[in-house]
Amino acid sequence: MRGRRAGRLALLAVAGVVAQTAVEALTATPVAPALRRTNFRGRQVTLAGGPAAAIAASAVSAAGAGSRRAAGACLLAGLGSGAVGLYDDVVGNRPEQKAYKGFRGHLAALRERRVSSGMVKILGVGAAAVGAAALVDAGRQRRVVDTALAAGVIAGAANLVNLLDLRPGRALKVTTMLGALMLGGRGGGMAAGPVGAAGGLLRDDLGENIMVGDCGANALGALLGTAFAARTGVLGRAGALAVIASLTLASEKVSFTAVIDHTPALRQLDDLGRRRL
Repeated sequence: MRGRRAGRLALLAVAGVVAQTAVEALTATPVAPALRRTNFRGRQVTLAGGPAAAIAASAVSAAGAGSRRAAGACLLAGLGSGAVGLYDDVVGNRPEQKAYKGFRGHLAALRERRVSSGMVKILGVGAAAVGAAALVDAGRQRRVVDTALAAGVIAGAANLVNLLDLRPGRALKVTTMLGALMLGGRGGGMAAGPVGAAGGLLRDDLGENIMVGDCGANALGALLGTAFAARTGVLGRAGALAVIASLTLASEKVSFTAVIDHTPALRQLDDLGRRRL
């Protein structure tokens, strides 16, 4: 038990260091200008946090997965979701793409015989989730419905973390808290990747130096979903998917930011460590 705990603490540390190192490396490359964005307060930040989070979290989750199939699931979920998220971060910033926001906007683009970057992301995350779920359940006596629920949890978690990524540090705080609950027991090594990467990038995100964007949020959420699917059966997966679906549907009607701002405890947690004007 003590050895496993030490191993997972080591994974957390490695994920944090790799994520920080990746941000520094990306900001020193020729692609750095393409990753610059203006945040909600008008500050210049870099989206390098997204690829850094996806790479660090995926690699460390795979290292802690415990089997080749589980490691493959982590790499597919994290890097696959992160890649299409990065595509949306870059291509979705173009003027012709900005009109197609939200699921309704992506459907509107299809009616106009256009494929929005957001739709590419949705399809890509879905495909990565199906593949990761199949790998998680491979070699185990699982029904198709079990694997379908796992895919739903993985894709849904990727989308939900992305929906929360509207203020500095919020997505990383949620990732850290949810992932910390899964560090013990089966699949805990898989959760160490997103938790460690989120912890390593949190200070820079709160300081408004970086953003994780769709790339990082999708990857971190997908990895949390994969770790959860690896440790649960049909009831756990169905329950998680019901919660995720409910929150996702609620986001179409209610602003998460407004709810947080009007709930003192949530507001204090959300503001904790954030840069002051």
